[in-house]
Amino acid sequence: MTHTVRLVRHGRATAGWNIDPDPGLDDLGRHQAETVAGALDELVSDGSAIWTSPLRRCRETAESFTIRRSAEAIVDERVAEIPSPEGIAMADRVEWLRTAMGGNWADLGDRYTDYRDRVVDAVIGTTGDTVIFSHFIAINAVIGYCLGDDRLVIDRLDNTSVTTVEVDPVTRTARLIGRGHEADTLIR
Repeated sequence: MTHTVRLVRHGRATAGWNIDPDPGLDDLGRHQAETVAGALDELVSDGSAIWTSPLRRCRETAESFTIRRSAEAIVDERVAEIPSPEGIAMADRVEWLRTAMGGNWADLGDRYTDYRDRVVDAVIGTTGDTVIFSHFIAINAVIGYCLGDDRLVIDRLDNTSVTTVEVDPVTRTARLIGRGHEADTLIR
């Protein structure tokens, strides 16, 4: 029997990827988290699992929903942010990411295809309806898996957009059934 996984991109963060490795949400991000929690309340059945990336912006986005559900979110490293290359200076991370976003997973090598595969394995390894609070690139990894597309960026997902996939645990496959809202995403 199939089940539904909803992948939620975190709300807007207080700082960019080249300034703070783990920023929380800014005021708009907190408002976005409240808004998506209300929307999810209408979409998600009671008893659904809630997972989050370990990074603050995802945990804080998930918090609004977990409070509504009187539930705990499971922190899962597999749905964390794409790692920056080893030895790259914090100030150079955005330029690296912008360049990487124009290519595909295979071009980045084993470290990144392994990352992509861990994200996908987490999603197809769910055992029931699940909401996962994650990141732009991680969610795109799942979209790419569903579509058979190796590009890093397929959809330019807005903050707190919700992407929905149907998972078949028997065949360990996923099918894209709802794409998240897109925006001109600023990687900061």
